[in-house]
Amino acid sequence: MAKTAFENVYYWEGKAQIPQEGQFIKLKEDNTLEVPDNPIIPFVEGDGIGPEITPAMILVVNTAVEKTYNGSKRIHWVEVLAGDKADEKVGERLPQETLDVLKESIVAIKGPLGTPVGKGVKSINSALRRAFNYYSAVRPVYWMGQPTPIPNPERVDLVVFRENTDDVYAGIEFFSGTPEAQKVREFLIKEMGASEEGFPEDVGITVKPMSEFKTKRHVRKALRYALENGKKNVAVIGKGNIMKATEGAFINWAFEVAEEPEFKGKVITDPEAEPGEGQVKLVKVITDQMLMQLVLRPEAWDVIIAENLNGDYVSDLAASLIGGPGFVPSGNIGDGYALFESTHGTAWDIAGKGIANPLSITLSGAMMLEYLGWKEAADKIYEAVRKTLADRIGTPDIAGGFQKQGIEAKAVGTMEFAEEIAKRIA
Repeated sequence: MAKTAFENVYYWEGKAQIPQEGQFIKLKEDNTLEVPDNPIIPFVEGDGIGPEITPAMILVVNTAVEKTYNGSKRIHWVEVLAGDKADEKVGERLPQETLDVLKESIVAIKGPLGTPVGKGVKSINSALRRAFNYYSAVRPVYWMGQPTPIPNPERVDLVVFRENTDDVYAGIEFFSGTPEAQKVREFLIKEMGASEEGFPEDVGITVKPMSEFKTKRHVRKALRYALENGKKNVAVIGKGNIMKATEGAFINWAFEVAEEPEFKGKVITDPEAEPGEGQVKLVKVITDQMLMQLVLRPEAWDVIIAENLNGDYVSDLAASLIGGPGFVPSGNIGDGYALFESTHGTAWDIAGKGIANPLSITLSGAMMLEYLGWKEAADKIYEAVRKTLADRIGTPDIAGGFQKQGIEAKAVGTMEFAEEIAKRIA
């Protein structure tokens, strides 16, 4: 492996180590990026399998950048802390230093971060998304040659746009048996006319806020993506038939965006019409119907626009069609600011064994390169991953999937898999 593979990685040592050789990306007035040839990119290793898959991603990305630009471009990777490692080192799960470096760097990447269930600890992922207005989670789902549970997986080629800052992920919760829950319950019953039957004394309450402003900026981003990338069939989803003030409003606001001058004549909403050249078609689909349609005919959809909770469900189901979230990249993107990440969880059951599949964060690294404007390097990663899978090489989950289909495959560890991908980068 080239000696440059890890020499430009600066791990946290009492504080974030900012290299003099690197430069921070600049954000222009129009929220586009000014990317230097030596950008500083912060990374969070993550919890669980994070310390194994993140270095694997860095190896592949560095190799692609080196092979593409022959030293004229180079990323300087700076570790910042969040999650369990931050808790251990500095006594808090999301240190202010991390937020400061992310703000200055504009673009970053992270491994999976865990959130203790039912203990009142708020999600770091949600906190990061709100802190920098990463208001759209962009999740491309496509097949690269891995074993899958469905026939003809090449039918799956879509992008889920999940709103990132609204909905139940706002973390406004009142636990059963607390004075706060009782106070909210009494307000809803006495002041707002809610029925006591719907709010028994032992009720726990989660608030589901949904904003017109936040919805519309998210929908604009999705429609711009569809138009710029030649997509045709766009669905906005929700349970608007039940939650009319939130998910119903989300759908209505999406169609109002379609009528704005920017999209007039480019986004058609007639359910009987077909999109022409330079047009996309926007339709509404009830969430449970979309879940069914993704299984039956995934090829019908190019872009799916969802609010936060439904976007979580839909992106996971779509990922399962091509083998699971371990094969799906993700970017949290706002007005210029972006945080790319692995789509899956911490996988504590296999942490430390060196067998975790690094493809989600590796493909997120390629997605990040595209965002920087380094598309040639990203394309080399995509092609190398396809070649590695075509050669039937992968971590045990991938090799095992092939073997269940009667296909001979070679199982390798996390870093060895990354090295196999890197060797195929031409």
